[in-house]
Amino acid sequence: MPPVTSAVPSAAPSRHEAPVAREPLLEQEHGVGDSDAQAGDAAGPGGSSGSGSFPWLPAAGFAYLTFSSGMALHRSWPDPGAAAFVVFAYVDLVLLFFCLRRYERAEPGSKLRDWLKVAVWLLTAALTLLFSYKVASVMPAAAAALVWVMGVATVTGGFVAFFCLKKT
Repeated sequence: MPPVTSAVPSAAPSRHEAPVAREPLLEQEHGVGDSDAQAGDAAGPGGSSGSGSFPWLPAAGFAYLTFSSGMALHRSWPDPGAAAFVVFAYVDLVLLFFCLRRYERAEPGSKLRDWLKVAVWLLTAALTLLFSYKVASVMPAAAAALVWVMGVATVTGGFVAFFCLKKT
């Protein structure tokens, strides 16, 4: 059996190189939907801005988050601390999803992308510490200390991963 050879030998990656796409994996439409894509509207998983489809999955997730947060707020209403916890967690999550969406669409290397990276880290750190506080408050002292150590380690690890390690 003759050896198999590539039709384009120069296009094949060497053993130590990562393969590089020669053309975009997804075609992007230009023209009618460009202003929507630049404005940051409903493009993404589940739909694209130029096709007129609606992103049902993110909308359903947001509706569920809103409904369950509303129910939790209703159940915790007599306790102002619990109500503040629910409101802060909801607002933090909504801002986090918004910043992540904007970060994904921002131009690589831009100042906006750098600021959004900081915002994403701060929002995730706040949410991690908020949940650590809530969980540690119902634990015995040793378990509470472990919860706090894990929360701080998570926040620190996120900082190192986001800001200290270089992409290879």
